[in-house]
Amino acid sequence: MDYLGALLAISGVLALSVVSPGPNFAIVTSTATLRSRRAGVATGLGMSAASATWTLLAVAGLGLIVSQVEWLHLGIRLLGAAYLIWLGGRMILGARKAPLATPERLESSPIAAARKGYLVSMTNPKALAFYGSIFAVMVPAHAPVWFYAAIVVIAALVSGTWYCSMALLFSRPGVRGGFMRFKAVFETLMGSFLLVMGGKLLLSR
Repeated sequence: MDYLGALLAISGVLALSVVSPGPNFAIVTSTATLRSRRAGVATGLGMSAASATWTLLAVAGLGLIVSQVEWLHLGIRLLGAAYLIWLGGRMILGARKAPLATPERLESSPIAAARKGYLVSMTNPKALAFYGSIFAVMVPAHAPVWFYAAIVVIAALVSGTWYCSMALLFSRPGVRGGFMRFKAVFETLMGSFLLVMGGKLLLSR
């Protein structure tokens, strides 16, 4: 069995999944821009931990089980929708409030930022569907333990590299300065995006 080829294929699929725009991208970029670089990177690391968690569940077979149990899937979807709507509403309500301090002083604690990133990723039912299906299809049957461990590490690295890179980019002074000049518009757009994503999850069947 060509385990190296399988790992490369899985890595490519994971990379494509994280670069596609979604709630994770909105949260990490808004945190890095409106809070601080450290908070943005911590959010990205939280998302990396969530990717590792989903991968562990998938390789253990739990992800596929949850995706097939209707009430569990419904619970995750409703929880994720409510969380996104709550985040979006908070962002919109605070959009026109002038900052009372510099972005550095507004910084969320790294633990709080990481927790937010982790919760956004873990309550995303698309992640459940993705990990539950992709590993059922792409992971070879009866693969050795080291292969499963490698998948978990790769998932965490791919996710962490992308989202932390986005945090570093959007926290650069030039980028942050541009966004801070349009703070109300930026937060309103990001908040509206999260509300729409939450609404779609809430109304989807």
